[in-house]
Amino acid sequence: MGILEVKDVNKRFGGLKALSEVNLSVTENTVHAIIGPNGAGKSTLLNCLVGKLIPDTGSVMFDGQSVLGRKPFEINQMGISRVFQTPEIFGDLTVMENMMIPLFARRDGAYRLHAFRSVESEAELRSRAEAMLEDVKMLDKRNMHSASMSRGDKRRLEMAMCLVQEPRLLLLDEPTAGMARADTNNTIDLLKEIKEKRDITMAIIEHDMHVVFSLADRITVLAQGTPLVEDSPENIKGHPKVREAYLGEAA
Repeated sequence: MGILEVKDVNKRFGGLKALSEVNLSVTENTVHAIIGPNGAGKSTLLNCLVGKLIPDTGSVMFDGQSVLGRKPFEINQMGISRVFQTPEIFGDLTVMENMMIPLFARRDGAYRLHAFRSVESEAELRSRAEAMLEDVKMLDKRNMHSASMSRGDKRRLEMAMCLVQEPRLLLLDEPTAGMARADTNNTIDLLKEIKEKRDITMAIIEHDMHVVFSLADRITVLAQGTPLVEDSPENIKGHPKVREAYLGEAA
């Protein structure tokens, strides 16, 4: 059984069936990519994984616990973080100030929920933030206002804000969207480093096949809300069902 289990998920929006009998199992400490043409249901599925949408039927379990109906803070406390398609950072704050926001939220949440035996001081949190920025090669930019940074650096900062919370599952929604090739390659390298250094599972939605085949251990292909194929990257390449979904004709 995987750390993330999706079973028999269906979701409609009025007369539109966005997801149909979706089953997905993500193995711990792997990178699982979810791909498919526009309108395949990828974003709907991702929103179900973080509890933002509740399926009409079916279940979404993380480490044996349902994510359905939980608030974002509860999802975060479970060990799930999400990187959005458009970087979710505060442009009027410095890099370091952005880094401190999720740490304060987690610490103060621990006060409220009594979730941890000890709660770190502000100095300890700042030390953790600086260590994380060093890991992602952004420590020299800690006093820079994030609005002035490139899209690639904004994405790197958002990943650092997620990783500093030490999640067990990182969900990435098109992390290289809108990037130049150089920034895309830097993001690939960063994600590879994260995978090597940390006990972390990743589920990634991505249109860029260069990114997918560079990172994924396993790939699920969706078309019109229905899983077509789940296999290794090597077997996905040239698969007739995948070619049919993307090109509109069987190979």
